[in-house]
Amino acid sequence: MERMQCDKCGYVYDSTEGDAKGNVAPNTAWADVPADYKCPECGASKDDFIIE
Repeated sequence: MERMQCDKCGYVYDSTEGDAKGNVAPNTAWADVPADYKCPECGASKDDFIIE
């Protein structure tokens, strides 16, 4: 399980759950999330996420 946290709002991306709002399927590794991914809570970029 891989978890990344948005450094702006605290939203947590869990690779086992994916992100339905962002059209990221469950079991998608963070490295495979598109580069243009935006936080579903605040709109921050993928670069704004840190390892939880």
